Amino acid sequence: MAKCSAIAASGNPCKGVPIDGSQWCYQHHPDNAGKLHERGHRGGKRGGRGRPQVELSKIKTQLQDLADGVLDGSVDRADASVAGQLLNIVLRAVTVELQVREQLELTERVEDLERRSFATTQKGVRRWPR
Repeated sequence: MAKCSAIAASGNPCKGVPIDGSQWCYQHHPDNAGKLHERGHRGGKRGGRGRPQVELSKIKTQLQDLADGVLDGSVDRADASVAGQLLNIVLRAVTVELQVREQLELTERVEDLERRSFATTQKGVRRWPR
């Protein structure tokens, strides 16, 4: 089986399988350089999506512990009520944070699409392509 002609960053020959009719694999093919750069650019921006799930899990555990404590009598009802209200505020803050992130991401994507889709006419007027 054929191997990619490129040399990997380590200095060793690439072990990838070439794309049909080419001497390079998908990673090293010159036509894909822009796509790979774009994916790498977005890489660190989505990493925070898992963090709210951890926060939500901790809050759910705390709420369950409060409820159990009230039921078995080890936690005062008034204290549990105040703690529950504070945890509800934290839940709301996490929700708003997720909404803001989503809105920013959507705005960025729309602006990127507009940048790519607008064409400039000879008179310098920007218009949507036909």
